[in-house]
Amino acid sequence: MTDLSKVPVTIVTGFLGAGKTTLISHLIRNTAGRRLAVVVNEFGTLGIDGDILQSCAIPDCPAENIVELANGCICCTVADDFIPTVEKLLTLDPRPDHILIETSGLALPKPLLKAFDWPAIRSRITVDGVLALADAEAVAAGRFAPDVAALDAQRAADPGIDHETPLSEVFEDQLACADMVLLTKTDLAGPEGVAAARAVIAAEAPRPVPVIEIAEGAIDPRVILGLGAAAEDDIHARPSHHDDEDEHEHDDFDSTVVTLGEIADPAELVGRIETLARDHQILRVKGYAAVAGKPMRLLVQAVGGRVRHQYDRPWRSDEPRQTTLVAIAEREHVDDGVIRAVLAG
Repeated sequence: MTDLSKVPVTIVTGFLGAGKTTLISHLIRNTAGRRLAVVVNEFGTLGIDGDILQSCAIPDCPAENIVELANGCICCTVADDFIPTVEKLLTLDPRPDHILIETSGLALPKPLLKAFDWPAIRSRITVDGVLALADAEAVAAGRFAPDVAALDAQRAADPGIDHETPLSEVFEDQLACADMVLLTKTDLAGPEGVAAARAVIAAEAPRPVPVIEIAEGAIDPRVILGLGAAAEDDIHARPSHHDDEDEHEHDDFDSTVVTLGEIADPAELVGRIETLARDHQILRVKGYAAVAGKPMRLLVQAVGGRVRHQYDRPWRSDEPRQTTLVAIAEREHVDDGVIRAVLAG
């Protein structure tokens, strides 16, 4: 950093389900003596990640230092949400030593970088670094595109086609903005998958950046915090598919929230989520389920057909025992009735 009075900010970006919340949970538990504050941005009206992170709160990162911005992409709501939130965090006593920003999986990091030039905050914070998380298994399989085989066939049939799918553009923009790439889910990808993912990243990244393999979000904070990148000062070296646009929208994607009663069997719910991914092109499902006869809440997180679930905490007396899930997909695939019917069984 050129100005030691500025609070460093790390932007954590990455595709849906790449492990951003897991990484930040690890950093909260391993602060290396830093007082942390966290801004979490969700896509959709149901906030999950902020609740997960607040359950990790410790003295060096108390619950009041964890702020969630739901129902809107942070890079599209800078004036309304991001700037006031950062200003509020900077008034905390004691002031945070470091701020972490978890963007939604659909956010473009470059518009957020531009926000650091706003007069209200530009002399008070700096972008210490942009971390892009990449799911090794998903990248190796090409799942950042809705249908890679169909796209390749179309391009082969018409050499004049040179457009890219929305998901691949998001992935490439995140890589292009990164100071470091963290490769996750390497155990699921295996050595060949990891090698394939590294090859994709090397081909798509506009400049060489370190690629580090991590498991379950565990990494020494000294490796990723304190990079001193001052990324807001070299924003022109971070190309984007949207550089020629005055503004961008996320009309390519949509979400819906499904609320159900108690479920009888988590395995049945997993099967229904797998059906949504396989038959209805749903990219992401996350939320909580109430399991009959169980006092604990079931946390559910799915990327495509890969579903993870665990009991995270007891239900509180002041909250309804119900199942609430958010599904995210490209807009054309979000049919509220179909999604509800499949999840309800």
